[in-house]
Amino acid sequence: MSISKFLQPYLASYNLEKLDVKDDKEIIITEILNKGDDKALLWLSKNYSRDEVERVVSIPIRGLWMKSVLKYWLYIFGINLPQKDFKRALLDLNI
Repeated sequence: MSISKFLQPYLASYNLEKLDVKDDKEIIITEILNKGDDKALLWLSKNYSRDEVERVVSIPIRGLWMKSVLKYWLYIFGINLPQKDFKRALLDLNI
């Protein structure tokens, strides 16, 4: 299944034609939660279950999350993430 073109700004580092809604769901969910607006979040809720989104937040991809965003979604889902996993998930531009 292809990705809607309006999502390109939130997936700017990726070629939408090569992304697959099922195979690349961790990246798609992460990037939309990080950068998406209301329209993008609505698309996310129509294409992924709450369980799928919660799973992506509970096992965050290393180095892709903005600190405030990850904290927000952890709070929303009531997830207690170990501090080392939280730090590992954060995008750090000071490397």
